[in-house]
Amino acid sequence: MDSLLIAADSALRTLFAQPRATRPCNTLPERDGPALSDDDRKLSGALMRVNHVGEVCAQALYTAQALAARQSNAPGREPLARQLEAAGREETDHLAWTRERLDELGSRPSLLNPLWYAGAFGIGLVAGRFGPGVSLGFVVETERQVEAHLASHMERLPAADQDSKAIVAQMKADEARHAREAQRAGAVELPAPVKAVMRAAAQIMTTVAHRI
Repeated sequence: MDSLLIAADSALRTLFAQPRATRPCNTLPERDGPALSDDDRKLSGALMRVNHVGEVCAQALYTAQALAARQSNAPGREPLARQLEAAGREETDHLAWTRERLDELGSRPSLLNPLWYAGAFGIGLVAGRFGPGVSLGFVVETERQVEAHLASHMERLPAADQDSKAIVAQMKADEARHAREAQRAGAVELPAPVKAVMRAAAQIMTTVAHRI
């Protein structure tokens, strides 16, 4: 029951509360650069909305996988749940940074965030049911795909938008570290078809969230 209440609290906080970062974005530059044009501001807002959706999904995935770990009978379930929750707390920083940047750009979060959260939670719960190795393998593949996605955003963001670039750079470094930690904890390699399905689902999400 405690785990279920924690999961429900996480969902409510992610979707309806103003997120608070526990650390500053270390790579954030001095904010004295040139003002963004209207077109650049619109592009940055759309890209950061996609990144914010990714962090909403990350909260759902980590919460669901930690819940599945605690409900399983697998050895080492509690250390695994704590590792997933720790990664989720760092992702909360990303959630706060991207939301703050959206506000600064005069943009908004995706209107479909409850749908994205529900879908990601379901996927995380399924992944967690297959045991620690698969659950961690899912983390590794997810973080690798997110890292590649963030790298593409570094190239697409307007050159003048150093604030958004700095946030994305810090997020990218954190995602890579989460993947390494999951790998060291015993992740198994996911089958190629599963990776392909994950990429296809991510493509649908990013395409829709860019606009809605």
